[in-house]
Amino acid sequence: MPALGTIDFWVFIIPAWFIAGAVVSLLLTRYDHAANLAGGLFAITGAAAGILFAVSILMSGTIASISMPTSFPWLSVSFRVDSLSAFFVLIISLLVLLCSVYALPYVKHYYGKYNIGLLGFMYNIFIAGMIMVVTADNGIFFLIVWEIMSLASYFLVIFERDNPEHIRAGSVYFIMTHTGTAFILLAFLLLYRTTGSFDFAVIKNSASAIPPLVKNTVFLLALVGFGTKAGIIPFHTWLPSAHPSAPSHVSALMSGVMIKTGVFMLMRLFLDIMAPSPGWWGLVIVALGAVSALLGVLYALSEHDIKKLLAYHSIENIGIIFLGLGSALFFLSIGDEAVAALCLVAALYHTFNHAVFKGLLFLGAGTVISETHTRSLEEYGGLIKYMPQTAFLFLTGSLAISAMPPLNGFISEWLTFQALFSGIQLRSAFVRGVFTLAAGSLALTGGLAAACFVKVFGTTFLARPRSHAVSHASEPKLSMRAAMAVLALLTVLLGLFAGPVVSILSKVAAELGGFAGRALAPPADVWSLGLRDGFANISMPVVFALLTGGTAVVFFAVRAVFQKGRTVTCRTWDCGADLSPRMEITATGFSRSIIMIFKGILKPTQQTDTEYNDASMRYFPKTSVVTLKNANIYETYFYRPLVNTITRISGYFKKIQSGSINAYVLYIFLTLIGLLVVYVMRGM
Repeated sequence: MPALGTIDFWVFIIPAWFIAGAVVSLLLTRYDHAANLAGGLFAITGAAAGILFAVSILMSGTIASISMPTSFPWLSVSFRVDSLSAFFVLIISLLVLLCSVYALPYVKHYYGKYNIGLLGFMYNIFIAGMIMVVTADNGIFFLIVWEIMSLASYFLVIFERDNPEHIRAGSVYFIMTHTGTAFILLAFLLLYRTTGSFDFAVIKNSASAIPPLVKNTVFLLALVGFGTKAGIIPFHTWLPSAHPSAPSHVSALMSGVMIKTGVFMLMRLFLDIMAPSPGWWGLVIVALGAVSALLGVLYALSEHDIKKLLAYHSIENIGIIFLGLGSALFFLSIGDEAVAALCLVAALYHTFNHAVFKGLLFLGAGTVISETHTRSLEEYGGLIKYMPQTAFLFLTGSLAISAMPPLNGFISEWLTFQALFSGIQLRSAFVRGVFTLAAGSLALTGGLAAACFVKVFGTTFLARPRSHAVSHASEPKLSMRAAMAVLALLTVLLGLFAGPVVSILSKVAAELGGFAGRALAPPADVWSLGLRDGFANISMPVVFALLTGGTAVVFFAVRAVFQKGRTVTCRTWDCGADLSPRMEITATGFSRSIIMIFKGILKPTQQTDTEYNDASMRYFPKTSVVTLKNANIYETYFYRPLVNTITRISGYFKKIQSGSINAYVLYIFLTLIGLLVVYVMRGM
């Protein structure tokens, strides 16, 4: 082991610190406050160390590594942190730091109900697992820490075990994540079969000797395995139910960074370990990204559970990241390194941006839920009067995820558009078609995302309260608001300082892709951002100045015109009836027209329950309730037929279990004969 004080040592000590925090939390399990404080402080200090460590790697360009052999063959406890790993360690640590600050007062509402020591244990193990996943350098060790991360997150999903919905969500997550792990294991076994090692460095050095059929098979296996963790459609079914079931600070981590571990490994495998790759790999990922982005936002728009809605938006944003990643793979395959770097920078930038604004939105949603005790948008309304600071912070996150300038979501989606436009300029009609449809999908996704968050913010914070719980709401503790405020500030800074951020990400992309070409033209100043061929240029401070100036001009012009006018307050026309909060537009009513436009995809079902004072007076109902739901087409047309087929096949195999010992001995004998025949034939 390296001497204490070297940068290599911190690769090991940071996850070890989180594991220590987990153990201390478990030892204090009888004391809720002490367990919460210990688990939170260990997570905060470990995350701070992770940020400093990652920044030092990114700034210096060094590579930190440590390897400890074990008595088990093929397994070594190996860590390696290059620029890509450091980038993901930075994202994970940053969000962990702020979520842990938020959690200190938030977790108090679990006191006396659930085991706080166990929560702190699983929370710190979960963080350690994510850190080790993005730094592991051996396939077997990676699978071990991947399983640690998955199991810890499973127990966090079912932490509120009294709710049957959470138990079901955890069960689906458990099945899906282990199905994905099975595909990943098969991919690593194939790589071992052709390279003779599970060490990533050895596999990379032997990549040129891997037959094309094996490489393509590994690609498909890895895409399913890591795509399941990332939540890409159609392997997303666990995500909308699992993320909302966890405590809100855990939901922010699962949605903001855990699903990105799948993205990390896809980047590591396809751009580093198995490079170069054929162009069709990139086109497949672009197509998956376009479908996931569009369908993710459509399902979010039709959802009225605030945390499920945010979970669907994670599917959308993973789709946007896949657009950049797939484009990078394709352009590398045709030798256009400059555009490939642009595509990869877009994917990395959106990975960072999504972690920031999705963390902010989940923490904001957790604050609203803790004050109103419901996740239904239909039960909110008017919260801006009781929680103005939370409303402002949530609005900032809503604008960022809607790609509104000058916030961070805008610049990464702008870069993604430039990447797709580069594909539209190619000669191949098929390739142009793929990139054209992807660009159209991204444009439509942006508009629908903005509409969705108009619905969310309007029905949650504006108008009048729809339930009594709203009138008792108040601002959360200072540390909870501070964590959200830092994330909101980051959405602004990552947008305004796009030039310096892209310069750093360009170095990460160049090291990962193994090319020296730059995607972006050298800026005239640190604030500008432009493509090498001059196709597009932007300066976010100028955009901010224009937006601010334009708003000020309009404000003062309106004020000058109407300053002599007289404001008259009158009673609202109410058709002769008393206005009530139930007359406000609902989340269902807002999204219904858009859902009907896409009814061929969403397959909505409508149920109307009407109550009459007198059955003979059908034109004068007492109450009428309209429920609009979308069919689960993935379960109906994909998963249920798959399960039925497996069950049917299993039924045939069940018939050979006769219970007869003689029959079982015969099976063993026939198997041995078959293996002997295969061995002899291979030796001939």
